[in-house]
Amino acid sequence: MRIKRKLHYPLIKLEQRDGVLQVVGGNSWYSYLRDPYHLLLTIPWIGFFAIVMVFDIFLNAVFAILYLLDANAIAGVKEVGFLEAFFFSVQTLASIGYGVMNPQTLYANLLVTLESITSLMLFAVITGIAYTRFAKSASRVMFSRVATIHNYNGIPTLMFRTANERKNNILEAKLSVYLMIDEVTAEGQMMRRLHELKLTRDHSPVFLLSWTVMHTINESSPLYGLSMETMERLHAQILVSLTGVDETIEGTLHARHMYATRNILFDRRFVDVISMGNDGHRYLDYTHFHETVAI
Repeated sequence: MRIKRKLHYPLIKLEQRDGVLQVVGGNSWYSYLRDPYHLLLTIPWIGFFAIVMVFDIFLNAVFAILYLLDANAIAGVKEVGFLEAFFFSVQTLASIGYGVMNPQTLYANLLVTLESITSLMLFAVITGIAYTRFAKSASRVMFSRVATIHNYNGIPTLMFRTANERKNNILEAKLSVYLMIDEVTAEGQMMRRLHELKLTRDHSPVFLLSWTVMHTINESSPLYGLSMETMERLHAQILVSLTGVDETIEGTLHARHMYATRNILFDRRFVDVISMGNDGHRYLDYTHFHETVAI
């Protein structure tokens, strides 16, 4: 009969920071110590190079010790010590081969064969991980620091702004907005629920500069009838997710933003950022991108 080992998982801390519920330490690179591949993708570059260097030195040291098991393994030097064996391993592992030291016994040649195969696998893995780190798309999408709720065409409307800071096209941009609140079921169980907020326009074939996102608060809206006090009591948050294709690298782009209750302003609207110049052209000024005025 097989006895199942009980798994122990660390206690995850949820903390309210600036009105936003966050997993403390969950997104840090060191939280992936049990997942080496993910760790190598998320650790800072200096840490990545340090791990590669330490592992390379360790591997060469191991092969150096194996070479020393045969006193006649390496030819080309008068006396073979650890340093000579270590640097011979470095030359073999990196396929350098200066031609000064060379294997001269069957044992040494078999060890060189094993080290060559190891180097092929090692360089393939390191190259793949390094390329994946470089190929990760990093978005430069800016969201307004606040969202507003005010009447638009006579109907209360939630609004916030987003902009593409790179000034290139984000193709087939898609926005999804959700209301996150605490709810209590009829049985008294508390649950964190997600409600989708339908937008006036959630898709843009070409996202180049600025985009004002709007959600109409009617009777079918999850925000209908919620006051600021109610939203604070329910720990309400608005989650924004944007996806699209970066035309420069032709890769999928992801951007995310969270609005806490304190970042939602009632009866205010955003300052206009588009103006008409004397030359008849339109100008976009990001200076007032985050600013609002009272209605």
